Amino acid sequence: MRVPRASSSGMLGGVLLVLCAIASVQFGASIAKTVFDRIDPAGLTLLRLAFAAVIVLLVARPRIRSWDRAAWRAIAFLGITLAAMNLLFYLALPRIPIAVAVTLELLGPLVLALVQSRRAVDVAWVALAAVGVGVIGAQSIGGDLDPVGVVLALAAGGCWAAYILASASVGQRVPGIGGLAGALVIATIAVAPFGIVGAVGAVAADPSVLVPAFMIAMLSSAIAYGLELLALRRVPTRVFGILMSLEPAAAAIFGFLVVRELLTGWDLLALALVIVASAGVALTAARARRPAPPSTGPITGLVPPLP
Repeated sequence: MRVPRASSSGMLGGVLLVLCAIASVQFGASIAKTVFDRIDPAGLTLLRLAFAAVIVLLVARPRIRSWDRAAWRAIAFLGITLAAMNLLFYLALPRIPIAVAVTLELLGPLVLALVQSRRAVDVAWVALAAVGVGVIGAQSIGGDLDPVGVVLALAAGGCWAAYILASASVGQRVPGIGGLAGALVIATIAVAPFGIVGAVGAVAADPSVLVPAFMIAMLSSAIAYGLELLALRRVPTRVFGILMSLEPAAAAIFGFLVVRELLTGWDLLALALVIVASAGVALTAARARRPAPPSTGPITGLVPPLP
C-alpha cells in the first residue's frame, strides 16, 4: 500500500504542532523552577510523574493482561529511565539556567546518534557539540556555573539516550500509548523513595502546590506528548528531529520570560553550537536513508523528555 505524501498545509500544521509541543515542555520546566522554594525537586518530580501517570492511564486504558514478559521488561526499563531522567533534570534546574540544562541534556541523543551511525559527518557534528560543552565546562570550572548542576544535566542526557532506546522497544511490543502509561506508573514508584517525604511535607504545608504540579504534568507530559503524536502523523521524522534541536532556544526564551534568567554570551555560544550540531545530525541522518512515512509510534528520533 502506498502512503500518500503529506500536503504543504499538513506539513505546516505539523511543524506548528512540534513547535507548540516544544513550547509546552519548556513552559512546564520554567514553571517547575518557580516552585522549588515551596517543594524540593524530588518531591515535585514525584507529584508530576504521579499526575502524568493518572492522566495517561485514563486516556490509554492499557490492556495489561495482553502484555507478555518481554513487554513487561521493556516497560520496566522505560519506567526506570523516565524516573532517572526526570529526577536528574529537576535536581539540575535549581543549580543552573534552564537553557544550559536542556543544552547539556541534548548531548545524550546526539551521542546515541553517533554510536548508531558511526559516520564521519556525525563525528564532526558531535565534535561541534563537544566544543559547546567545553564552553560550559570552562564556566563551571571558573565558578560561573555550578559544576554539580552541569554533571546532573549531563547524567539526565545519558538517561534521555536510554529513554529513546527503551521507548522504541516498548513501541514494538505494546500498541498505542499503553506502554507509556505503565512506564509512568513504574517511574512514579521508582521516584517515591526519593520524593515522598518532600512531596507530603510540601502539600501538608501548602496544598496549593498541587496546582503547579498538575500544570507541569499537563504541559510537559500530557499536552506535549499528544501534540508530538499528532505532529508525527503530518511531518517526516527528519523534519521532526531537526525541529527538536530548537529545545535549548525555547528553554532560553521561557527561562527569561518566566524565571527572568539571563544568559551570558558564553552560554549563548554553547547553546548555538549544540543546536547547530543537533540539527546537523538530524539533517544528515535523513539524507543517509530513504524517506519513510511519518511514524505514529510513541517515540521517534530526538523526542523531548518529560521534564
